[in-house]
Amino acid sequence: MDPRESFTIAARSIRSHKLRSTLTVLGVVIGIASVVTFATFGASVESEIVGGIADSGANNVYVLGQPAEEEGFEQALQPIFTEYDLRQLAGLPGVEAVIPRGSIPANSVTHGGDTVSIQGATATTPAAVTNETLVAGRSFRSGANETVLNRAAAETTFEGNLSVGDEITVRGSDETWNLTVVGVVNGTAGELPIGNFGPQPQFYLPADPYYQAVVESPGANARQRAYPQVTVVADPAETLAVTESVETYLQEQSDARQLAPQGVELVARTSGDFAEQISDVIEQITRFVTGIAVIALVVGAIGIANIMLVSVTERTREIGIMKAVGARNRDVMELFLLEATLLGAVGAFLGLPLGLVVGWAATRYAEVGFAFAPFWSALAVLVGVLVGVVAGLYPAWRAARVDPIDALRYE
Repeated sequence: MDPRESFTIAARSIRSHKLRSTLTVLGVVIGIASVVTFATFGASVESEIVGGIADSGANNVYVLGQPAEEEGFEQALQPIFTEYDLRQLAGLPGVEAVIPRGSIPANSVTHGGDTVSIQGATATTPAAVTNETLVAGRSFRSGANETVLNRAAAETTFEGNLSVGDEITVRGSDETWNLTVVGVVNGTAGELPIGNFGPQPQFYLPADPYYQAVVESPGANARQRAYPQVTVVADPAETLAVTESVETYLQEQSDARQLAPQGVELVARTSGDFAEQISDVIEQITRFVTGIAVIALVVGAIGIANIMLVSVTERTREIGIMKAVGARNRDVMELFLLEATLLGAVGAFLGLPLGLVVGWAATRYAEVGFAFAPFWSALAVLVGVLVGVVAGLYPAWRAARVDPIDALRYE
């Protein structure tokens, strides 16, 4: 049979049952749109987060403790990097700065008679505040009663914005500090890239004198401040070499290797390492959620198989006439298979733009940039067509096996 004639007959059969064909195609459309939506949204979130991590401090080497098991997370936050370690790291070739970070227990902040609760403050050094992230004012000075805020803290903590020159009172576990706001920043150098998600208020104080975590330094034989995390800022051209030097120092000479709790590994990570880990996690989640959406495609396939089986029954006499005038089993099978494939293809090509539109709307709601997922989109269309082919195989085979004499007698 001429392929064009087969196509014409198949299309005419689909048009003659508009409502039934529309409902069948709708199942495929929903399946394809679901796959494309979840894949597109996953790609958009991955691009937004991973892109932000990769762009933040490409020459930063993050030094921290990594627990061997998930339940060891709290142990990994213990202060183990001493001031002795900071000096040794600063002396490594290619190192431009070493920025420690610690947590100061604080539970509230007061300004203008209003008091709000906070989750703590961050202790670091003046080098953490750079011109690139500074919005207003300057960095704090070591030993001074000064603080730097991020924009979320300045704009959302109190009804009236905090600005440079304002006085605030921070209450810690045992002490109260009267501080002057000297700067507002978009972030600070040395922050872990995975710790910047969400506009959380941050209060930055000089480690001297507000940070009180001290340990006995094996290298200096004296009590010194110790921090749970340190960032080594490397010469951009020597980031890889600096990372290797830092790892060697951590394993062979550092105080941290002796102070680290059992089960905590000392690691040096770059932004690229964090980006790769986050990307793997997001991809796994995307695959899982997209796999759930494939269930809708299975439902669509069942719908196509059902309508084709009904069609074979309804057109039994037509099949008998076709065979009586010379149509071969292969021609009949080709006709019904083509009809099922058309239903799947129409559903796929309608589901693709619908999925992209819904995915775009989801990215607008989540306030992330839109990123097209070409692999998943192409795969969704291909699967949609294959759904039609697979779902139509049995009905087409059954139609081809119809006995022409019995078919002509069929009422």
